[in-house]
Amino acid sequence: MFGKLSWDAIPVDEPIIMYTLAIVGLIGFAGVGAITWKRKWTYLWKEWFTSVDHKRIGVMYIVVALVMLLRGFADALMMRTQQAMASDGSPGYLPPEHYDQIFTAHGES
Repeated sequence: MFGKLSWDAIPVDEPIIMYTLAIVGLIGFAGVGAITWKRKWTYLWKEWFTSVDHKRIGVMYIVVALVMLLRGFADALMMRTQQAMASDGSPGYLPPEHYDQIFTAHGES
């Protein structure tokens, strides 16, 4: 199902990726835990995720747009910081392939 993806593909030697993965995982776990704690899964499913109300769909689009705006801002901040730190022969803080991935993703968001 995953093709050539294996446990060896996880970049455990790159702290930026691993810290980001840990923070995103904790935030996701906290969000799922809070929704479960307040027992709002049924409400979210019936009132939001499967809604055909144009106002709720608009709110969901705006929320996704704001999340993507923040993601693009974070990408731009990382790219500018890398360019500032990589001047005068210094390698910067990102490996070249990671910078390429951020650059490509930033252009698509």
